[in-house]
Amino acid sequence: MSSPVEFRKYGDVALVIVDNPPVNALRHAVRAGLLDAFTRARGDETIAAVVLGCAGRTFVAGADITEFDKPPQAPGLSDVIAFLDEMNKPVVAALFGTPLGGGLELALGCHYRVAAPGTRLGLPEIKLGLIPRAGGTQRLPRLAGMAKAMPMILSGDPIPAGDALKSGIVDEIADGDVIAAAIVFARKVSALRPLPRARDKTVTLDGDFETLAAPFVKRARGLDAPFAAIEALRCAITLPIDEGLTRERESFMRLRAGDQSKAQRHIFFAEREAPKVRDLPKDVSSREIRRAAVIGAGTMGGGIAMCFANAGIPVTLVETGADALARGVEKIAANYGVAVERGGMTEDEKQRRMARIERATEIGAASKADIVIEAVFEDMDIKREVFAKLDDVSKPGALLATNTSYLDVDAISRATGRTSDVLGLHFFSPANVMRLLEVVRAKDTGPDVLATAIALARKIGKVPVVVGNGHGFVGNRMLRVRSIEAERLLLEGALPSEVDRAMTEFGFAMGPFAVSDLAGLDISWRMRKAQGARAEIADQLCEIGRFGQKTMKGFYRYEPGSRIPKDDAEVVALIEATSARLNIARRAIAPDEIVERLMFPMINEGACILEEGIAQRPGDIDVIWVYGYGFPAWRGGPMFYADLIGLPRIRDRLTAFAAETGDKRHEPAPLLARLASEGKGFSDR
Repeated sequence: MSSPVEFRKYGDVALVIVDNPPVNALRHAVRAGLLDAFTRARGDETIAAVVLGCAGRTFVAGADITEFDKPPQAPGLSDVIAFLDEMNKPVVAALFGTPLGGGLELALGCHYRVAAPGTRLGLPEIKLGLIPRAGGTQRLPRLAGMAKAMPMILSGDPIPAGDALKSGIVDEIADGDVIAAAIVFARKVSALRPLPRARDKTVTLDGDFETLAAPFVKRARGLDAPFAAIEALRCAITLPIDEGLTRERESFMRLRAGDQSKAQRHIFFAEREAPKVRDLPKDVSSREIRRAAVIGAGTMGGGIAMCFANAGIPVTLVETGADALARGVEKIAANYGVAVERGGMTEDEKQRRMARIERATEIGAASKADIVIEAVFEDMDIKREVFAKLDDVSKPGALLATNTSYLDVDAISRATGRTSDVLGLHFFSPANVMRLLEVVRAKDTGPDVLATAIALARKIGKVPVVVGNGHGFVGNRMLRVRSIEAERLLLEGALPSEVDRAMTEFGFAMGPFAVSDLAGLDISWRMRKAQGARAEIADQLCEIGRFGQKTMKGFYRYEPGSRIPKDDAEVVALIEATSARLNIARRAIAPDEIVERLMFPMINEGACILEEGIAQRPGDIDVIWVYGYGFPAWRGGPMFYADLIGLPRIRDRLTAFAAETGDKRHEPAPLLARLASEGKGFSDR
């Protein structure tokens, strides 16, 4: 088998090229090939300098994380970089694309770095619950200073080449082909001695270390990796580099073996698996989407229109009245205005995006669109009426999508004569921010329509997860189970703040009752009334006009101009009176029990969803909950979390819940019960 590393000579310059598609990951064969190539260059007296480059679309974009859970094979990346430290000839890295993680660490181990315009450099390990392991925490602050290195490592976000040049990470921006520019640069520096090594530099602090670290410590609640990264960076100041490298490696190994990194790596792979549909023909073609239309200019419709405008796709925003349309457009402009104020967008870019949004008050304006997304009121009759009209005005071959969050997509589809063109696209609010997109496959949805929706989701920056048609699909179906259980906790003795505190300590950014206040209690109230269902506490709050933050009162009260929830004696009295009326004896409920009562029924519902084929994989459910509902990524999503704590424990607790409540919905789902009895997890199904 040929090596993924090629060695060429251009006169007195050796060119070492990594060719390991798709992103030149540093698998064992690449590391071994690099060490062989550098050894050959060092021993060749006719070679004065070395250029390290890559084939394909990017310089090395990281380690091969599929090797993380396998026994290490020498040479490791640290061995390759240690060899570069002892190299007797300058090595110039030719950077382009996305030199990330181990790829950037490899470049930092070179003596010089030349970057193509548009290159983005970063150390994203923190997003996998890890820290750099091949010197990133030691070499980057020595080159760029601690004030630059710390946010790069603690955020994991890449920086552009121009920023890297100013920071001292990159020595030159190429004018033209980066390999050619690096060869010219290598000849220019070939005789310069001593060779510049990052390890020999002194870290510039640019301020107090603890002050620099404080914002990251504040955001690191519950996470292990940020604290390990901060400690490793501290070692770059307080210890000789070899000791710092040893400490960094030890921390990496400890984190890699921990549950948090396993969970985050699970989400990394699950996100990439989610768009893959098992029965979708491999040769299916996608339809071309050059123009979109969105029906409804409310919060969701406006956000969806922004998604298309942001991706450079012209979109027609349709609303029935001029005033409502104007309000929707004003909201879009205000959202873009915030981005301009914060420095995330220029005023010119704002105007370009606004110009891509055409406005109309007649549904016939959707006739030019290749995809039409309905985002009107969550009412079956209204949605069917809209789709009947779209059937008349939309051009042949246009995709017709409903943004419903729980209604029957098949029933909506039957309002048209083109059911194969219809599917659900469940965006999450705010649609221009939230990355998740549930792609709902109806009974008649055509394979090419499904493939087109998946490709389009990626183009507009979403994480698509294909789900089946069923009430609430995946996310909202599980959320409903949690909401029912949260109400029960209130009736049995917990207060809203106690429930929310237990869930934020578990890792959610907000608890369920604070989320309800933010979203508006009236939304779920209307849905329950339409279904003939009732939530004792929430419905009573709505009946007295407490709709959440919009009315300054919901499960909590709010001060003018503040979103901070405050406990409200009126709510406590209402809860206690309801418990008494229903003859429910109140008791203290411990945080651990609150978490179990909310999480285990959700997991049980997830097992039903898998059994029914609404979700293809447990990882799909995890991606939905991490990206759509704020489930802590470091716990891996509800199904991964279930495997981690063990299905027998969940089965036994659900059985106990069913006995205590008399609710058969708590009885373990057949899939969960079977896997638990076999000593397996959802990942083994």
